[in-house]
Amino acid sequence: MTDDRAEVHTTVRLFVGKGGVGKTTLAVKAALDLARSGRRALVVSFDQAHSLGDVLALPSRRSDLSDAMTVDAGLDALELNTLELVATRYAKLTNLLSMTGAGHEHGVRFGAVDPEEIVGAPGVQELLGLHRIVELVDEKRWDTVFVDFPATADAVRSLQLPDLVGGYLERLWPQHDRIVAGTGTDPRLTVLVAMIESVVSGADRVRTLLFDRQRTSVAVVLTPDRVGLAETRRTLSAAALTGLPLDTVMVNKVLPTLNSASVGLVGAHPAVFWFEAWRSAQQDVMAEIEIMAAGRSLVVVEQTSAEPVGLSGLGALAPRFDASHASEYVGEDGPTVVHESGTGLESIYTMTMVLPLVDPSTLTLGRVEDDMIVGADGVRRRVHLASVLRRCIVVGADFEAGSLVVRFRPDASVWPV
Repeated sequence: MTDDRAEVHTTVRLFVGKGGVGKTTLAVKAALDLARSGRRALVVSFDQAHSLGDVLALPSRRSDLSDAMTVDAGLDALELNTLELVATRYAKLTNLLSMTGAGHEHGVRFGAVDPEEIVGAPGVQELLGLHRIVELVDEKRWDTVFVDFPATADAVRSLQLPDLVGGYLERLWPQHDRIVAGTGTDPRLTVLVAMIESVVSGADRVRTLLFDRQRTSVAVVLTPDRVGLAETRRTLSAAALTGLPLDTVMVNKVLPTLNSASVGLVGAHPAVFWFEAWRSAQQDVMAEIEIMAAGRSLVVVEQTSAEPVGLSGLGALAPRFDASHASEYVGEDGPTVVHESGTGLESIYTMTMVLPLVDPSTLTLGRVEDDMIVGADGVRRRVHLASVLRRCIVVGADFEAGSLVVRFRPDASVWPV
């Protein structure tokens, strides 16, 4: 057999949102369909509750390695244990430190930084999991890696980690201080600095993959109820703010139309009327979902009488693609900067960000040196300002027709004459 792994351009499909096991089911179903089309798929779960094994009706097998379990022709599965990843990385770090500094007391601090502070920093567990995804993609063993993320809020937080963890480490131990410490005479510090630089480099690799629209796409899963609708709106808002390529909305557990023989009969069972009332409420929500999903693909998955567990049950599941929502999703563009009016020190420049579903009442703005901090719907993004705006001050901001417009004026103290 010819080894064509080098020719594989592995893509990533992320599943976020509400649904618990239902979301896992849809991720596995997508991977199974790809595998049965003759391609190679890997489905990875971040869920620490064994949902992937439950959906596939398989015994639990968890590993932070790439020894994914083959479950069908062309289909592999891996339950990623991020806690084990942290333990493994910390063990490697402590082993290296013990080799370079035997005899030192446990808990000794290196320049005010303990190794446990690095691997135990907020979000490092999730970041290591994301980095493991990058490593799996780089192996080029699969055409697509399908990733089942945790609940919506945790998923959004995890996807922000490449930026957040880098900022945390920079505040904990700035890079220039790390470099000085790492080039000193203490070999333990050299090892520790190398480990931190590896974390920072890993964060950059994760960021590059997650926001590459050519390689990564995101599907949000919801159920047709008011809570699911509100949660998904916030997720779509967060995707627009952060630039995450969310191209598909999947509505799970939609009640099907009853057989006509069961409806409208005199003396019909009360359950029929209860079912119809519930379905009517769902359809009201579906009408709003269709509006919210404009510009993205819409997939509807009907509630089935049999639970889709195991390969046969998953194979029988039939998600319905809404052709009216077929589109070539390109995502929201990044901030755009234009010269609006005036000349010299009287010039006005604008920075515009397209945020179509954001709640304007949640918008916040802040300036930190050369960056603008934009917050909305519980999510913040650090936007590096264009060079011309770094020499300007903010003079106002408006939210107009789904776009945030921030206006700048040259700062006379730094503006070139």
